[in-house]
Amino acid sequence: MKTEAVIFDWAGTTVDYGCFAPVQAFMEIFKEYGIEPTMEETRKPMGMLKWDHIKTMLQMERIGDEFEKIHGRKFNDGDVDKMHEKFTDSLLKILNRFAEPKDYVIDTVNALRKAGIKIGSTTGYTDKMMEIVVSEAEKAGYKPDCFVSPDSTNHMGRPYPYMIFRNMEMLKVSSVSAVIKVGDTISDIKEGKNAGVFTVGVIEGSSEAGLTKDEYNSLNEQERLKLIEKVTDRYKQAGADAVITDICGVLDYIVR
Repeated sequence: MKTEAVIFDWAGTTVDYGCFAPVQAFMEIFKEYGIEPTMEETRKPMGMLKWDHIKTMLQMERIGDEFEKIHGRKFNDGDVDKMHEKFTDSLLKILNRFAEPKDYVIDTVNALRKAGIKIGSTTGYTDKMMEIVVSEAEKAGYKPDCFVSPDSTNHMGRPYPYMIFRNMEMLKVSSVSAVIKVGDTISDIKEGKNAGVFTVGVIEGSSEAGLTKDEYNSLNEQERLKLIEKVTDRYKQAGADAVITDICGVLDYIVR
């Protein structure tokens, strides 16, 4: 079936190389509670609704034990609420600095539109956060036809498929077979597979790779190939239909 729409994730996929805005905010909030999460622990739930992300981190054995040791009790949903409120306040202060489109995004989107393909998007951010990100990205030349946050799906974000279905409704797409979903986290891959669409993981600048642009560019050939293999394996294990090095690789999977 001909491709009618490509649905991109935001941070780590189309903007915010390495997906560092939420990582920074998550780590700061946990430190306020006396816990020093590792980069791996912080990134593992990436792409989920942010409240769910915090709870998932607290449910990790090491972090949960640390919380109980420091605070003398197990965490509860009230703790998640308070941490999420602090996280949101922290993230809103820095989001405008993390909305620059990644390399090849604008050219790729232009090529897709030239082929008559609509551009959708999903995110783990809230509508309030997206007001900042969408505005800043548009100033820099990137504007999808629509975006959907968990606020529009009764807070049922990834890995649920509903944000993709909402995109399809808004874009008037005829079938899941006509959709490609592109993302940079395991949650993105699961979202796409749960929706029944062709699902693609992107490597460069992704949360799964977890590197800044300078760090990625400084890798030698052997280091880069090792990273690509590691991230590809993670995506494939999650069910990805394809893995691309950078976003322009999605053009190879368009059905005309």
